[in-house]
Amino acid sequence: AAATRRAPDHLARHLVLIADAFLRYQEVTRVLPVGDEKPSAAHRARLALAEAAGTVLAGGLTLLGIDAPEHL
Repeated sequence: AAATRRAPDHLARHLVLIADAFLRYQEVTRVLPVGDEKPSAAHRARLALAEAAGTVLAGGLTLLGIDAPEHL
């Protein structure tokens, strides 16, 4: 909605909130298995969330006319 209303500041603030929330979540969870541990459903869900967050952030940056880095 912010993009269609030409309110890039609202979109940018929203993207910052998403990135901050994901980083806080990532700090308190272990995303990848350690050692010989097999990936559990929780690991797969966390990785899916990381991918979804990257997709949302990349899409938002595209709406702002910014090229997202490949590693996002």
